[in-house]
Amino acid sequence: MRIRDGWLDGATRRHSPNQDGRPDPADVSLLIVHGISLPPGEFGGPWIDALFTNRLDLGAHPYFAQLAWLRVSSHLLIRRDGEIVQYVPFGARAWHAGASSFAGRERCNDYSVGVELEGTDTVPYTDPQYAALAAATRALMAAYPAITPERIAGHSEVAPGRKTDPGPAFDWARFRAGLAGPPPRPAA
Repeated sequence: MRIRDGWLDGATRRHSPNQDGRPDPADVSLLIVHGISLPPGEFGGPWIDALFTNRLDLGAHPYFAQLAWLRVSSHLLIRRDGEIVQYVPFGARAWHAGASSFAGRERCNDYSVGVELEGTDTVPYTDPQYAALAAATRALMAAYPAITPERIAGHSEVAPGRKTDPGPAFDWARFRAGLAGPPPRPAA
């Protein structure tokens, strides 16, 4: 797996309008791991794609009414079966972290890559998700050397008190062990 022109090879591409330019396009130095399910606790439907592309049918589920104003995106979504969907090229700013800070630096969206895992704080993530996340992270670390294991955080770490994902169901030790896997191929 590798990154070319800001896109991850093998990822399904779906364009999100919820993006803009980074203040410094060369400053990609943090990876934020998130967890998401729509409606909460349900997996496999079209709703995450619809949310990230501003096509969510607010009448399809009672929970969706509270999302009417929301304009969000992520660079990547990793579904329960390991499929990776990319919504925003890595050189652009995705709208995933909100009010946030890391190591004393505010506005994490400016310099981070957001990866959403389809899941919840309390349901274990799947084997294919861990494998896909580790492979994508290795490719990101090769393309953006400022992303190091120390510069990988959960949404809960960059927005404490406001966010809890990826939650206690996410096995950080397992994920970090997977980073030692095979290196990505060099970029073309």
